[in-house]
Amino acid sequence: MEKRKYGNTDMTVSVLGFGGAEIGFQGASPKAVSELLNNALDAGLNVIDTAECYVNSEELIGEAIQGRRDQYYLFTKCGHSPESYEIGAWSKSEILDSVERSLKRLRTDRLDLVHLHSCDLEQLKNGEVIEALQEAKKAGKTRYIGYSGDGEAALYAIKCGAFDSLQTSVNIADQEAIDLTLPAARAANMGVIAKRPVANAAWKEKSFPDYYYIQEYWNRFQKLNYGFLNGDMQDAISKALRFTLSVPGVCTAIVGTTKAKRWQENAKLLEKGPLPEAEFEEIRKQWKEKSQPDWVGQI
Repeated sequence: MEKRKYGNTDMTVSVLGFGGAEIGFQGASPKAVSELLNNALDAGLNVIDTAECYVNSEELIGEAIQGRRDQYYLFTKCGHSPESYEIGAWSKSEILDSVERSLKRLRTDRLDLVHLHSCDLEQLKNGEVIEALQEAKKAGKTRYIGYSGDGEAALYAIKCGAFDSLQTSVNIADQEAIDLTLPAARAANMGVIAKRPVANAAWKEKSFPDYYYIQEYWNRFQKLNYGFLNGDMQDAISKALRFTLSVPGVCTAIVGTTKAKRWQENAKLLEKGPLPEAEFEEIRKQWKEKSQPDWVGQI
């Protein structure tokens, strides 16, 4: 598994990471998560990303691999009420309490990285959320701090100089960041995590999906009409994932799953290496020609 230096940090990360949302939202069992993560660690995974608001994802991860803590980098996110993902919790005390809860659930004494989770521009400019994470870092609760989000808020987070990391949406159906934020992140030598790197494979749905989370991407694919998505599904996923990892500045891409062998299957799709420049530029050209002004980065 290829590894890349993560910005200004001392971390060198696997280009394919694990995203912990699905195991929480889809009710994965502790046994299934243990099998999934231990197999992936054996195969070269070293980035695990989750969040307090992903139901019991942190607890599942903490239970499954606490005995292998020195073999992976552990990232989480904060900024939401423990009662509801929809309710922001942006005071200093709420942020610090969230970090403490995450440490307990993940069964660890330190985090490698904590991101503010989709904090809006107003809250960022207020500064209290940044002060809270800086305090957590100073106290040794987390080694690095970052911002997870998109658009103008992400650009502000980069330019304010407070953060080590950016987590943002980058994929064949979500390319705003390639022009808006990633050049600034590269200039600041920030580590960059691509979330939603295969656009949730929304193109595979033959009709408008019931699941709201992929509806926006499904609509975009109807207009983008990438020809390569009409062939073999594994080839399409490979090309989509390799596109994301070919974007300058991207260090790792996190893909979630509840299936025991899926991480290894996705890792195998990367064996061909970066997407050839001509194929990469063709996808970029199609995006530039067909994307709409309101096609912003998706949370």
